[in-house]
Amino acid sequence: MEASDANVRAKSGTEEQKHLTASDEAITFMSSIEPAELQRCVFSESLAVMSENGSDLGTFSVSVEFSRRAQQPCVLLHAQSQGVIDGCPCGTTVTAYISVDLEVLEEDYHEYVELEGHSVDKKCYLVQHDGQMVISRVTAVGQEETKESVCYPMNALRGLVTEGSSLLMMRLMALRKKLPKNMSFVSLDQRLQTSHTTFNELGLKQLEVGGEVLEGFGVQRTVHCGEDIPVAWQCYLLDDGHLVSRMQVGSPVTMKLVQLPPKTEKNFQKIPLAWEEDLQMVSEFSDRKEELKADHTSYLRQHPEIRALLSDFLLSLLLRKPNDVFQFAREYFLPFAPRRSPQPNLNAQAQ
Repeated sequence: MEASDANVRAKSGTEEQKHLTASDEAITFMSSIEPAELQRCVFSESLAVMSENGSDLGTFSVSVEFSRRAQQPCVLLHAQSQGVIDGCPCGTTVTAYISVDLEVLEEDYHEYVELEGHSVDKKCYLVQHDGQMVISRVTAVGQEETKESVCYPMNALRGLVTEGSSLLMMRLMALRKKLPKNMSFVSLDQRLQTSHTTFNELGLKQLEVGGEVLEGFGVQRTVHCGEDIPVAWQCYLLDDGHLVSRMQVGSPVTMKLVQLPPKTEKNFQKIPLAWEEDLQMVSEFSDRKEELKADHTSYLRQHPEIRALLSDFLLSLLLRKPNDVFQFAREYFLPFAPRRSPQPNLNAQAQ
């Protein structure tokens, strides 16, 4: 399947476009995230995709784990939904690398739906490169394919939120149970132009999961698409960040948690660190070991009295063989302690 020249479009993100920025509240929220909060977001979850009458239509899953990209520590998020709606197979997959400051480093988005007689396939790829966010999109409708690409300087996308990063961000919001007002982020619309995405608090709601009634914290994400009608999603999450329900406003399809996640033990089982198998960690350990060895050798060379002092102490210790080694050491080194001048007796002076 080839794309004709008329269907290939490349442009700069600054061409004929109003410069949009994220609000101060949004930037502050992103920069305030602590490592401990990100650690609590590292888990996998799965929800059922259901119709209004409760029919099972498919599954929706999200996993978050720590990773590295170009030697930079980051968070790897993978989300996937798949099912059959109105007799048409469809699905969405998102894989995103997100920095610890919630900055999108790379994201791959794929959406498809198989209609009668033809299929629709959309792929969008974002990646940071040389201070710019390079975005490419390929849309295939049947045999016709359209390619688009756009570049934005990273300073123009400060406070960017995407499909992938929004899922991580809502986990963090649920952990805090509070959303700052006037949080407006930068996002990209269907035309790959910058727009705004807002998050609003919906309050608390009683939800039934697996026969239990739980309290969910509600968050609404709204994508403002210029002159088009805004698109909104409403999500309710538990206080540990697990998603209970997710739905697009106006859609008959809802994603629901049907089984409670296992409770996390307070005392985590320690997993042995096989650092000997990590070439980078072995190299860093060897370098640090040699650095400390050279530093210690240099210090001992500059102070030869240390060897003589320790040698005399060990010789005296082995000759006397005391039962209380600590008391012997205290008495042995007591003469080396700096002598303090006697303090004047204030009471005697007063008399």
